[in-house]
Amino acid sequence: MEPGRTPNLPDDIPGNNHVALLGVPFDEFSSFLRGPALAPARIRHVLHAGSTNWCAENGVDLAASPHFTDAGDLELDSGEAALAQIEAAVGRLLDQGVRVISLGGDHSVTLPIVRAYSRKFDGLNILHLDAHPDLYDNFQGNRFSHACPFARIMEEKLAARLVQVGIRTMNPHQQAQADRFQVEVIEMRSWQPNTIFAFDGPVYLSLDLDVLDPGFAPGLSHHEPGGLSPRDVVRIIQQLDGAFVGADIVEYNPVRDSHDITAMVAAKFLKEIAGQMLGPA
Repeated sequence: MEPGRTPNLPDDIPGNNHVALLGVPFDEFSSFLRGPALAPARIRHVLHAGSTNWCAENGVDLAASPHFTDAGDLELDSGEAALAQIEAAVGRLLDQGVRVISLGGDHSVTLPIVRAYSRKFDGLNILHLDAHPDLYDNFQGNRFSHACPFARIMEEKLAARLVQVGIRTMNPHQQAQADRFQVEVIEMRSWQPNTIFAFDGPVYLSLDLDVLDPGFAPGLSHHEPGGLSPRDVVRIIQQLDGAFVGADIVEYNPVRDSHDITAMVAAKFLKEIAGQMLGPA
């Protein structure tokens, strides 16, 4: 198969109100541990294991919906070539009118995905849930590190507005970057559970699972205590005020998981995101 092709999506898929799940198994730009490339397969495993169903809380049954498709996993080369392949693959889906939920992978995959989205959606807003701002100009000599995607996104003017939630590792360099790019940051110490996020225009959600307290999600490369609960994240997803056009779920590391606890949390978030994107049953 040609690298970067979406393996399971038919060419004639109807685009109206259609959501495709796309695996992006890439973790080459992780700075601490490898393993997130294994995440898409593991999340699918728990979805198909029979211990739960495919229904979101708003009643949308993804297993029965004609508007939900699993496009499989990309086959990727290494390095920056992989980023170009991700951008091209997501762009092909968007050109068909399909909205995409991507399963990473480390957070470096968000940059090429958002590059594709920014060409399709004017005035794109990003809601970013994470323990880390990922605003480094350069991390360990790599400007495309998973610690840098939002610096590149804002430099390239790919988003009209970036709102970051759950941050609890802000350092002076990243604070200066946040100030430079006028990022709206809600640090974990200031979090209010009933906060509702409102956006004018299209909204893209980037959900790094380490926004969660590691007690809820052990399968993470970077354990950052004091984070959100899964219900906090579900509430954010369900109460989002704006046009939900796409999302990624990143940084799940199956190598560190225990009894698929984190995989099930990721699967829950996937169902709720897709349910919101497809609308109530």
